[in-house]
Amino acid sequence: MAILDRERTLAMFVDFENIAMGIQGRNQPDFDIQKVLERLLEKGKVIVKKAYADWSRFTKYKQPFHEAAIELIEIPKRSNTGKNSADIRLCVDAIDLCYSKEHIDTFAIVSGDSDFSPLVSKLKENGKHVIGLGMRTSTSTLLSDNCDEFIYYEDLVLGEFQPPKVNGKVPKEKQPAFNLLFESIIALIRENKECLWSSMVKDTMKRKRPSFSESSFGYRSFSELLEDAQKKGFIELRTDPRSGTYVVVGFAKDQK
Repeated sequence: MAILDRERTLAMFVDFENIAMGIQGRNQPDFDIQKVLERLLEKGKVIVKKAYADWSRFTKYKQPFHEAAIELIEIPKRSNTGKNSADIRLCVDAIDLCYSKEHIDTFAIVSGDSDFSPLVSKLKENGKHVIGLGMRTSTSTLLSDNCDEFIYYEDLVLGEFQPPKVNGKVPKEKQPAFNLLFESIIALIRENKECLWSSMVKDTMKRKRPSFSESSFGYRSFSELLEDAQKKGFIELRTDPRSGTYVVVGFAKDQK
């Protein structure tokens, strides 16, 4: 089965030294790992998460990374050279995973360092899909051009698409469900999904928020949530004539 026909399984490797270099001295806000994870969850299920750095230098990031269930790999800086072995350790771990875990089909390399270009080539040689993600100001074109796709962190912060505003139209207790629904529809549109089946939308919502259940918001079924969103003028639905299930056409024309 082709990767595009099923849910991806991802492994994420973060070269935090490179990311920190892209943030420091450029009046950038603190790096938000949640934005990275939310974007990758739009691709599929992230089942391996590792970040490499001399974490004694980045203590303020340790808690949010821990809360995101990311394994922190401590790579102390060498005093005699001023360099560390994070790059080599990341490459070794990625290649080891490539050969030992065949079910992982997608690798996300969070860095802009051109030194990872040979790693990207080797992963692709072994049939893996490679996603790069880095700071626009510190990313080498050698790396970005070699990946199957590359995401700039700044685009995650700015946001390419803005979901409809629910304030005033939706009861406060139901707003989280509507916001998650809109974020998931935007994610699928961004992934160029041509037909947004209701099951596909719900699966994306569950990846983003595993605790999501429409019944928690007073809906007997997911279809009822979709119908309510259409009734309130947020989205447009159609019924597939063969299966009888809903397909999300998109946002209503008066919505962004």
